[in-house]
This record gives sequence, structure tokens and C-alpha cells, in this order.
Amino acid sequence: MAAVAYGVSDFVGGVASRRVAALRVVIVSYPLSLVIVLIAAPFVSGTLTLNGLIWGAIAGVTSGLAVWWFYLALATGPMSVVSPLTAVLVAGIPVLVGFAFGERPGLIAYLGIAVALVAVVLVSRESPDDTAGEVAGGITLRFTRQVALLTVGSGGAFALSFIALHQIGEGSGLWALAVSRGAATVVVWLVALAAGHFVLPRGEPLKLAVYVSVLDVVANGTMIYAFQGGMLSLVSVIGSLYPAATVLLAMVMLGERVSRVQQAGMLLALAAVGMIAVAGA
Repeated sequence: MAAVAYGVSDFVGGVASRRVAALRVVIVSYPLSLVIVLIAAPFVSGTLTLNGLIWGAIAGVTSGLAVWWFYLALATGPMSVVSPLTAVLVAGIPVLVGFAFGERPGLIAYLGIAVALVAVVLVSRESPDDTAGEVAGGITLRFTRQVALLTVGSGGAFALSFIALHQIGEGSGLWALAVSRGAATVVVWLVALAAGHFVLPRGEPLKLAVYVSVLDVVANGTMIYAFQGGMLSLVSVIGSLYPAATVLLAMVMLGERVSRVQQAGMLLALAAVGMIAVAGA
């Protein structure tokens, strides 16, 4: 459920960010997510603990930065490249952290990381004919150096957010998620004010931002409960399967095209996520 919700949310958020500045999307989606969680939290068992407060805040700050950078990457680069590459980082980093915490996913996990590195190289290559990432409407979206930096930054920040969610543990219910959404709201609002983008979107982008807020709650809420019953290395990589939904929607709804080399890289990226997931089991 988390993977599907993340994937659809990324697609919707990416579409909205191509119409208005990415920050204008998240300054609406995050506070709405907070409101939704606050309404639902009293009906779910659990109380806010100090551990949940601290790690929830860390998860919120890192996810706020991650979503901002990720939407910027989706707004200027091809979704079918940005999303899988981010997923490799989100899957791989928690595996290493989980290993440091004492988890032993096995040899396949290391092979998955090696495959992921190859995937990064292939996905990062631009098509010789510059058609990679062309979308409906004649707009060409290429995987430039700036898009690559935004993608890597968002992947690392998302990974840290997953690690923080794993550390919340049991007993907090949805209150830790409320802290997370509150912290994320503060981050994106401060950044938006500093960048001069604190302007509410209107029309279709506003409607899309509302959809993102609902999907955000579903994704992170289910992820917290998944972490309570599984290893960091396993749950993170299963949650990282979200590009399957994002890429599918991007190709079907937007008509995105990628080169054969990049297609091979994306397949390797998804294969790497799968290998790491199997290893975590």
C-alpha cells in the first residue's frame, strides 16, 4: 500500500510541479496532510512518546527537503528516469544502515547494490538523439546535471526519512506522523518564504496538491506500521518499489519516452530493488 501510494503521489506531484513551482505544491500538501492526520489520530490507539517526537521531527525535516528536491527534479527531468534512480538510493542506503544496526540481509543484497551502481550509470546517460524524456506537448525533459543532483539529494533525504520512521517504534500511533508532517510543513514554508514562492496554487495544481496530501498520509501511515513489524532493510526496499506506479503512469498518461540504454538502466534499477528486498527477507 505504501509503495503504490508513494508512486501515485509522486506522479501527481510531478504533474503539478510542471505547472507551478514545486514549493507552491508542498506548502499546501503538507499542512493538509497534518490536518488529516490530526483528525485521524484520536481514532487510532497510541500516545506520543519522546522517542516518537524526536524521530518524527527528524523524519519530517528530511522528508520536507526530499519532496521539495524530488518535485524539482520531476518538474525539469523525465519522471521515468528520476523516480527509479531515487528508489535505488532509498533502497540501498537503509540496507547499509540496517547492516550497521546488526541486520544481515546476505550476499544478494550486496549484489543488488552492485547492480544499482550500474543502473545509476546507465540511467544517467542522455540519449544521443536528445529524445529521452520527451513528453506530450513537445516539451523535452532531459536528465541534466542539475536534475541528477536534485535526484541524488532527494534519494538520500528520503532514505534518512525512512530510517527515522523505522526508529519511531511502537506505541505512538499516528501522533508521530503528525509531528513529522508538522516539521515538514515548517521546513517547506520557511524555504518557500526565503525563495519568494509562498503563493498558493490555484485551479488544477491546487486540486492536485490536495490529492498529494491524502496519498502522503496513506503512504507514510502504512509505512510506519510496516516498519514496526519488519527489518529496516526489508521494509525500505519494498516501499522503494513505488517507481513502478510512477513510471507506468508517466508513460501511459504523459507519453514519456526514454532511450534503450536508459530503459536498461531502469530495469536494472528495479531489479536491484527487488534483489535487495529478497535479501532482506
